Amino acid sequence: MSSAAQGLVRLPVWRARVVLMVLGAGFAALVARAVYLQAMETDFLQEKGEARYSRVMEIAATRGRVLDRNGEALAVSTPVKSVWAIPADIDAGDNQRRKLGALLAMPKAELDKRLRDGSRDFVYLKRQVAPETAAAVHALGLKGIHDHVEYRRYYPGGEVTAHVIGFTGVDDAGQEGIELAHQDTLGGCPLCRRVIRDRLGRIVEDVESIRGAQDGTDLTLSIDSKIQSLAFGALKSAVERHRAKAGAVIAIDVRTGEILALANLPSYNPNNRARLTGGQLRNRVITDLFEPGSTLKPFTVALALETGKIGAATMVATAPGRLTLANYTIRDVHPAAAQSVAEVLARSSNVGAAKIALSLPRESMWDFFRRVGFGTAPELGFPGAAAGRLRAYKTWRPIEQATMGYGHGISLSLAQLARAYTVFARDGELVPLTLVKTGTAVSGEKVLSAETARAVRAMLELAVQPGATGPRARVMGWRVAGKTGTAHKQENGAYAPDKYLSSFVGFAPVSAPRLVVAVMLDEPSAGQHYGGAVAAPVFSQIMQGALRLLNVPHDGPLELPADFDEAKEST
Repeated sequence: MSSAAQGLVRLPVWRARVVLMVLGAGFAALVARAVYLQAMETDFLQEKGEARYSRVMEIAATRGRVLDRNGEALAVSTPVKSVWAIPADIDAGDNQRRKLGALLAMPKAELDKRLRDGSRDFVYLKRQVAPETAAAVHALGLKGIHDHVEYRRYYPGGEVTAHVIGFTGVDDAGQEGIELAHQDTLGGCPLCRRVIRDRLGRIVEDVESIRGAQDGTDLTLSIDSKIQSLAFGALKSAVERHRAKAGAVIAIDVRTGEILALANLPSYNPNNRARLTGGQLRNRVITDLFEPGSTLKPFTVALALETGKIGAATMVATAPGRLTLANYTIRDVHPAAAQSVAEVLARSSNVGAAKIALSLPRESMWDFFRRVGFGTAPELGFPGAAAGRLRAYKTWRPIEQATMGYGHGISLSLAQLARAYTVFARDGELVPLTLVKTGTAVSGEKVLSAETARAVRAMLELAVQPGATGPRARVMGWRVAGKTGTAHKQENGAYAPDKYLSSFVGFAPVSAPRLVVAVMLDEPSAGQHYGGAVAAPVFSQIMQGALRLLNVPHDGPLELPADFDEAKEST
């Protein structure tokens, strides 16, 4: 045997077999794992793979316009761009970042913080920038910086229509007002497409459409921009003249229930909300509650007429101008020995209204108030509409029933009060309100007989004549009916002695009512606070202008008499 052959070591056969078995087992494990992954974990692997190159890109839909009843734009969308970044892809020096921050009006420290956020694949740098700004950013040629088209809302009416329209947020979704209430209609549905991006974030292939785009639908409101502007201007002048804390006004077409104007002060500019406060956002017409005071007296009288307790000429003993119940004294500003029911309204007698209320069953009074909409939020489809407070009749004490007869101990919104007055303008029908244009007459709920409604209408026309409380509400060329209201404000459960809510609600023309207008001023502090002096002139200005704009035929003298300003100071 040669020396080479003698040097070979012969390995045991079992070792080769063990190696083969180990290799076979490893191969089998790999095959099993491959089969498991390919057969059982397909979706997981595809998801992980696609996550590295596939993206779902959302392209914003165009939001629908909001229009007034005549087609004038109240809210439109304009294209803007949003600048975003992929932090992991950023490759920019300090000088380049400084230029980028200057274009986006961002402090460099804030920009650096966002760009260093390695935990995020995507970060917005600035939303809704002007297209020329986005173009300037693109011109810097920075790796990892991108932009895409979005839409920004613009409101031509500014503060005049702010509380009706509301506004959208940075994502173009409604946040307040009509924008929020009709988000589903206005917002539409964005386009979603699956795309393939390279590692620099560039789209290299458009794979498929996941969801087709559906632009928002235009919405036509019942608001008349001209009447809205008129109402806002008149209210603003009154708030400034009387140094009031706030004010509100609403105008309703009694034929259709459409709200033609709705304004509040303080207001805000929805195009620039940098200094927006909660008080400016409040839609006082719909959300704020107050004691209506004497504007509620017509409903007490109407129920008494309807039940046959009294007639228009029935005399009510109001001497000596005060009535004491449960250690609480009700007083008249202008005492009289006795007054007819019509005079109780015209001269706004608290004692007379209290005595009429006490002659009525509590349940009947509560039921009537409920049927005219008190204690129930109006179905406007508008966010924040308040229901008000109307306590259960079983809890009423005599003094509470008496004071409720002239508008104390009950709270409601200006929208509820204005709607309730459609009962007198529509021969006993309560009209549903709407902020969306219908253009057609609507049927209301019958809550009073036509005879009773017309009787109260005649009394309310007397309430704006000389010697009554509301002559400053009269309008040249049209007969007007309405009622003044003055109520102490409640603070911490008690009435503030020197803080008032002044109001007036009325309608015209009396011969064929077309509009109901309600006005409220909160805390007038320039020396006058009665509704006849503070709120009635605002009503007159709005009503006269609105009737002219609507070409409503005249039914009254074209000149106001010399005694136009002769008004009694009363509630």
